Amino acid sequence: MKILLTLVSILSLLVIGSGRSSPELLARRGDWKLVWSDEFDYKGLPDQKKWEYKVGGHGWGNKELQYYTSGKLTNARVEHGKLIIEAHKERINSNNYTSARLVTSGKGDWTYGRFEIRAKLPAGRGTWPAIWMLPSKTTYGDRFWPDNGEIDIMEHVGFDPGVIHASTHTKAYNWPRKNEKTATLKVADAQTAFHVYALEWDAEKVDIYVDKTKVFSYKNEGAGWEAWPFDKNFHLVLNLAIGGLWGGAKGVDDTIFPQRMEIDYVRVYQRGK
Repeated sequence: MKILLTLVSILSLLVIGSGRSSPELLARRGDWKLVWSDEFDYKGLPDQKKWEYKVGGHGWGNKELQYYTSGKLTNARVEHGKLIIEAHKERINSNNYTSARLVTSGKGDWTYGRFEIRAKLPAGRGTWPAIWMLPSKTTYGDRFWPDNGEIDIMEHVGFDPGVIHASTHTKAYNWPRKNEKTATLKVADAQTAFHVYALEWDAEKVDIYVDKTKVFSYKNEGAGWEAWPFDKNFHLVLNLAIGGLWGGAKGVDDTIFPQRMEIDYVRVYQRGK
């Protein structure tokens, strides 16, 4: 029995040391059940059964500078067990940069759960990577945003390296009003090492983690949908923007390209029933 326990312990350490954690190591033991994942154990374009492209170069509400492409391997591909979202300095239409924005809308939509994304971030002034969630349909108010909410699991701007932002936006609390709910954590090696960016979301609160450190928490105030629209299906968004009102606040360094965000896995858990 002692020998068996020792072998189990060694195997557990090997899994942790390999850099790719098993689900139960980060989703705390209990009644979490894995309901959706992409381990990126294939090669080529992202799995079309799980991901959809958002395409265009209209600024995306933030005066961003990139054109998001579809089906272009240089901007979004899977290789060596990782999803690569890569920005290039190249002209399409009136945009001087290309990149990709992938969403699970219609292929992965959830109300509540634990969401784990293991990623390494790009470097350089002008980069603006994000791992976040948007509602899958309009339910509240007369505007999609911010009335229907947004959950930012991870945002990072290249001019402020190693500072991870986690936030929520609602009609009552949002960045145009300068009262969004937000927090930061210094992660010095975010651009050179992989970290797990995780969201735990239920009817009472939103908690966001980097690895096992809680960065941010927002509780349901019971004040109606204006403050808590987080009671319906949301989907994941993975993107790398260039420039924009925030990402480009100190300009774009054109010597840095190409730059990439690498994603090791995406895992979604929900409470067992």
